[in-house]
Amino acid sequence: MKFPESWLRQHVKTTATRDELAATLTAIGLEVEEMTVLGDALDGVVVARIVECAKHPEADKLQVCQVDAGNGSMLQIVCGAPNARPGLIAPLATIGTQVGDLTIKAAKLRGVESNGMLCSAKELGLDTDASGLLELPADAPVGVPLADYLGLPDASIELKLTPNRADCFGVRGIAFDVAAATGAEVEPLDAMPMPALHDAVLPVELNAGADAPRFVGRVIEGVDATVATPIWMAERLRRSGVRPVSFLVDVTQYVMLELGQPMHAYDRDLLKGPLGVRHARDGESLALLNGDEATLDPQFLVITDAGRVVGLAGIMGGDDTKVSSATRNIFLEAAHFAPSAIIGRSRKLGLHTDAAHRFERGVDPELPRIAIERATRLVVEIAGGAPGPVIEAVLPQHLPRPQAIRLRRARLARVLGTQVADAEVSRILNALGLAVEATAEGWSVTPPARRFDLAIEEDLIEEIARIHGYDAIPATLPGGATRLVSPSETCSSEHDARRQLVARDYLEAINYAFVDADLLAKWGLADGGVALANPLSAELGVMRTRLLPGLVAALGRNAARQQTRVRLFELGKTFAASDDAPVETRRIAAVACGDATGEQWGAGARKLDFHDLKGDLDSLAALSGAVLEYRASVQPFAHPGRCADVLRDGACIGWIGQLHPRLQQALDVDAEVFGFEVALDALLARPVPRARALSKFPSVRRDLAFVVPESVAWDAMRATAGQAAGPALRELRLFDRYAGRGVETGFKSLAMALILQDETRTLTDRDVEAVVAGVVTALEQHHGATIRR
Repeated sequence: MKFPESWLRQHVKTTATRDELAATLTAIGLEVEEMTVLGDALDGVVVARIVECAKHPEADKLQVCQVDAGNGSMLQIVCGAPNARPGLIAPLATIGTQVGDLTIKAAKLRGVESNGMLCSAKELGLDTDASGLLELPADAPVGVPLADYLGLPDASIELKLTPNRADCFGVRGIAFDVAAATGAEVEPLDAMPMPALHDAVLPVELNAGADAPRFVGRVIEGVDATVATPIWMAERLRRSGVRPVSFLVDVTQYVMLELGQPMHAYDRDLLKGPLGVRHARDGESLALLNGDEATLDPQFLVITDAGRVVGLAGIMGGDDTKVSSATRNIFLEAAHFAPSAIIGRSRKLGLHTDAAHRFERGVDPELPRIAIERATRLVVEIAGGAPGPVIEAVLPQHLPRPQAIRLRRARLARVLGTQVADAEVSRILNALGLAVEATAEGWSVTPPARRFDLAIEEDLIEEIARIHGYDAIPATLPGGATRLVSPSETCSSEHDARRQLVARDYLEAINYAFVDADLLAKWGLADGGVALANPLSAELGVMRTRLLPGLVAALGRNAARQQTRVRLFELGKTFAASDDAPVETRRIAAVACGDATGEQWGAGARKLDFHDLKGDLDSLAALSGAVLEYRASVQPFAHPGRCADVLRDGACIGWIGQLHPRLQQALDVDAEVFGFEVALDALLARPVPRARALSKFPSVRRDLAFVVPESVAWDAMRATAGQAAGPALRELRLFDRYAGRGVETGFKSLAMALILQDETRTLTDRDVEAVVAGVVTALEQHHGATIRR
């Protein structure tokens, strides 16, 4: 929000100096991002009129001007501005005046005397426009000091507002905060109702429900659209960062900056009526004021005239009904639109307008009638015309209604750590425009409609703190004991998972939770994606369904920068569409490429493979005591034969493997990439630990080697052997795999160790042989295994 200091002081009479005012604004949360002093050194610059212009005899781009400076004689000025012409009123820096780093002196330019300098706005430090002389109104008094005429010196103040302070997108909203902080009073607003001088109206129909609950308008007939914008209004607009266009346009901008209520002026003679507000239909289009053609859908609100679309509600008006110099009758509009109906719509069209910026954050629903009266008075006083009656269409059931908030004295003191006097609390709240009623515990406070940000008790405490002054609150540490929360025994912690992967040479990555829809499509993971209604950009338009696409993209960026060995992991949420709210799932994923270990002298380099990643995942599972199973799988993004589903207790919790070469090529990643992704909660869940006595009796080990077909998985053999061995089995280890000479083609040899032990006695040879025989028989029957001799 940008505005001139003089405009703010018109609304709140404070004795604070400029620097004190800027410091106060920042201290109460309205951070002054930039303050530019205007016209601080314009002594010797006066209003002057160019009487005659003649071509310079020695220069094509220069003119010799005879200038009336109001002192009874003509001054000869050599000027190169393209807009210098007879009759132009412009600033003149007289001899001896300091303009920037230049001191004006009598001089000869190409042999012609020049006794001063006609100035542009940039040369005077008033604007960035250096295209020509600063053109002043034709009625500007010649000879008057420019500073007096323009109300200088002044300062242009730009605030960096937080999104919750939508009420401060108008000078008057800022005035309430300044008044509260400085002990001043907000001046009354000149917005008394203007009497109707005729009965011309345009009926209005509201057909958008809660999205557009109020629409106020007024016909003004017989205006002079050619009247120049008064210099005081034009200067306030310029110092607010708005370039004046024409009076009928400028007056709506002026009221918006003053009150915070966006407005629009239509050429009444180009409207048929009735006007309406509804949602757009698919495929409807509108030629906008900026020359763009907008194609609409039902997410947009539109203003209609006899059914045709004439405006994009809350964003921009249409080109077909705009005011021009030929306009004689106008229709002023001020409406209230719900933030949810406007937010994101302008960005969808590639636009950013002041109106949308305000409506997205929330505009006071009570402002439209005030804005209409204020704008009417300005139009009639400056451009003439006869106003008609104010028409208002309203859906009261859809208007936001402020609710009373309880503010407890004890709660205020506890949160702030200090006592604030009751009288001071009441003064602050009243000065901010809140309705305050004293109660036994404190106060019952009803915020005005413009304060969308005040909803709970803590919001009021924040208001007290910032206006009372953070420097007035003692810097004491909070008292009281800290409640310690013991870690859960039913799951391992995320911190342990992070530390485990870091210990295994991984780096943690943090990616956006939203990704490019095209990226998910390349992975074959686009199904169930949740599209964002208001994405930051087209490349970040869908919530991620998996962590791997973002991780691999990060790996690819590192690999493209000469990092041959990359190992990354991420903990985060994935999102899937459902009938209600999107389903969020916590997941953990890791990706790696390059060598299995870093370069060293003690061992040779070896390429990373599936089993390296499997070992990393098993180490994570060990944190919770989980035993993972791996089952061959088929995924569109995975390398056939080099990937598996990850199971725990028979349920699939994730995936591990190598990416498909075609996907790597599509992602422009040269290295072979391995990765895994599993559900975090399922991985970290663990049973409550239970103590068990150690057996006093020795264990017995028996090693067995079986020849089985290549298609038989070790997990299946382990399950069969464990069931056949019974309660005496303490551990089952696979310690060798062999295929080659001595083993038939298509078969493999797996060697396992059975560790047997009993808690009540020493196992005999007969006991052990019975267990071994049962295991051998079970493996022969279920898997076709034979003992390797």
